[in-house]
Amino acid sequence: MPDHLEIVSDMTRILARSRDLTANFRGALDALRDHLGLGCAFLLIHNPETDRLVLTAASGLDLGEFRKLDSRVDRTRLRSVFDEDEPLRASNISQIAGLDFLASAGDKAVSLPVELDGKPRGTITALYLSDDERRPLEIERLLAIAASLFALSLRIENAVRGEREKLLEENAHLKIELRDKYDFSHIVGNSGAMRQVYDQVTQVARSNATVLLRGESGTGKELVAGAIHYNSLRAKGPFIKVNCAALPDTLVESELFGYERGAFTGADKLRKGRFELADGGTLFLDEIGDLPPQTQVKLLRAIQEREVQRLGGTETVKTNIRLITATNKNLEELVAAGDFREDLYYRLNVFTIYLPPLRERKSDILLLAEHFLEKYEREHEKRVRRISTPAIDMLTAYHFPGNVRELENVIERAVLVCDSNVIHGHHLPPTLQTAEVSGTETHATLASAVAAFERDLIIDKLKSTSGVAARAAVRLGTTERILNYKIRKYAIDARRFRRND
Repeated sequence: MPDHLEIVSDMTRILARSRDLTANFRGALDALRDHLGLGCAFLLIHNPETDRLVLTAASGLDLGEFRKLDSRVDRTRLRSVFDEDEPLRASNISQIAGLDFLASAGDKAVSLPVELDGKPRGTITALYLSDDERRPLEIERLLAIAASLFALSLRIENAVRGEREKLLEENAHLKIELRDKYDFSHIVGNSGAMRQVYDQVTQVARSNATVLLRGESGTGKELVAGAIHYNSLRAKGPFIKVNCAALPDTLVESELFGYERGAFTGADKLRKGRFELADGGTLFLDEIGDLPPQTQVKLLRAIQEREVQRLGGTETVKTNIRLITATNKNLEELVAAGDFREDLYYRLNVFTIYLPPLRERKSDILLLAEHFLEKYEREHEKRVRRISTPAIDMLTAYHFPGNVRELENVIERAVLVCDSNVIHGHHLPPTLQTAEVSGTETHATLASAVAAFERDLIIDKLKSTSGVAARAAVRLGTTERILNYKIRKYAIDARRFRRND
């Protein structure tokens, strides 16, 4: 018999874990399913605009089952649980028409309304196998508790949303948006590689340790740097960002360390550098591998001594910063080639977080695509509800050399060109198009394709040599005998390429 108090404690902790309500619901359903040994459990929330029950979170369903359930749930008896505000108990899953595809998850089902302010807001459903007469009662009791906890989360979310709107009306939205952008929960992905990133961010965020973020361009290094800062003890301090590759070598030092008045032509007043501006907060140096050698020396001193000296000045300025750096280059190779200081490398390489490229986290593509779809649907004021299955297949088949940034651009473009409420394959850029989708699939064999290429190549050389096979053979790197054999094989009339003098 599972410990009911432990189950409720786990669900309560998970529901308060982050500001991503859907992720919290999914985690709470996972905990409920694990403790009770359910086949699957899912939460439906009513959308008053469309009068549809929307599959908001599920545990124990694969992607295909999730899509199928979401498309047909309004046509099943689960709708009556919401409409009539009454529980549904099915001793056999076949009693709920339309859910037969979930029979492998359990032969029995129970569904309860989720009520908010005395009115149904959605439903929570569990499927299970039962060989114990006490088990259905135990599952229904805990499902009712889960429904109450979910309703409480919805109430809190509504209250938070109302307070946020009030703050926006008072012109305080900038700070909220900044915090939301870099909130840890806003990093999308639940693949194994990303869960490792989450664990590492959690481990290092509350410390003052120097962090080195490594990964290809477009993997979200700046987002992770922001998450570390806004979940650290320095969250109320400034978060200063510098892209070392975007600054000319002659300006990097002045940007980082500042300068005194008269330090160089045009320096008509004192200017603080980024180290001073980041005092009490975090300094993020992106593309650290592109830092000029002469600046590397001064950066090393600033890290070691925790002080900087402005250009043209003699006084040192104490700084209290947390340093986060990022690079898409192989620093070890740069050190071996003498392009990056070894002592600086060891100063930066205190705690390294590797951000995987998108091709190594294929399971996150759909989550990211839906996240960007919601973002740009709202930003461009278009009503695009979903991505079609062929388009999803095209996205998951693509290797995304530009990583998450490229995927975001792809979805934004698709939202802009979409002429309906569904993104189809033809809305995606040509780089993602496949022969099957575009209707250009070739049925030629390898032998016929090679023969066609060889024939075209011979004709091209005969044209350029006025039909003289000997000269064409030289250019093709073969003998005249072999070329004449090929000419006869492909029925090529070399005489029509000869010029009449």
